[in-house]
Amino acid sequence: MLDLIKKELEHKQIPFEYLSGKTTNREKRVESFQQNDNVRVFLISLKAGGTGLNLTQADYVYLVDPWWNPAVENQAIDRCYRIGQKKNVVAIRLICPDTIEEKIMKLQETKKELVNDIIQTDTSLLKSLSKADLIELFS
Repeated sequence: MLDLIKKELEHKQIPFEYLSGKTTNREKRVESFQQNDNVRVFLISLKAGGTGLNLTQADYVYLVDPWWNPAVENQAIDRCYRIGQKKNVVAIRLICPDTIEEKIMKLQETKKELVNDIIQTDTSLLKSLSKADLIELFS
C-alpha cells in the first residue's frame, strides 16, 4: 500500500520521506522529515516505524495497512506522542469495506474482547477472600 501511495506522491510532485525495513540510513530520513518544512509526508511501514522513532513534527497519522495485533498499531501511533511534541496528533484508520483490511479489523476486535474477558475479575469473589485464602492461593 505504501508503494501505491508513494507513486501518487511522486506523480503529484509532493515531497515525502519513506521508511521501510529495507531503508538504509533511517536517521537521515527521520531528520529530513523533522527538519525540512517542505517534507510534510512520511510513509512508514508499521514494523519499521514501531520502534526507535520520535516524530514530534507529525500531526496526522494514517494507518492504511492494519496489523492483526492492535498493540503494533498503537506503538506506531505513539511515535508521534513524544517529549517535544507541541501539536495535537490525529490518528486515522483508512479501511475500505469488504476487504482483507476490514477482516483484520474484525480480528483485532475479537482479540480485544478476548483480552478483556481474560483479565476481567469478579470483584465480589476477590472481596470475599480472606488474607489466609490469598496466602493459600499464592503459596
